Amino acid sequence: MSMTTHIAELERKHQALDKKLADELAHPNKDNVRIAALKRQKLVLKDEISRLRTTTSADNKSLH
Repeated sequence: MSMTTHIAELERKHQALDKKLADELAHPNKDNVRIAALKRQKLVLKDEISRLRTTTSADNKSLH
């Protein structure tokens, strides 16, 4: 799997978590533990995407 494909997959997962979080927040009986877990998962994915983009960008600069 290429790095670009991997980043795109992580972004897709991040968007899916965003939808789950929105659904949970709209629910009348909010589960605060689940909301916190979803937020934590989103943050982990966001950090990984950022790290991979930085690494990819640095690798591309070193090739030129």
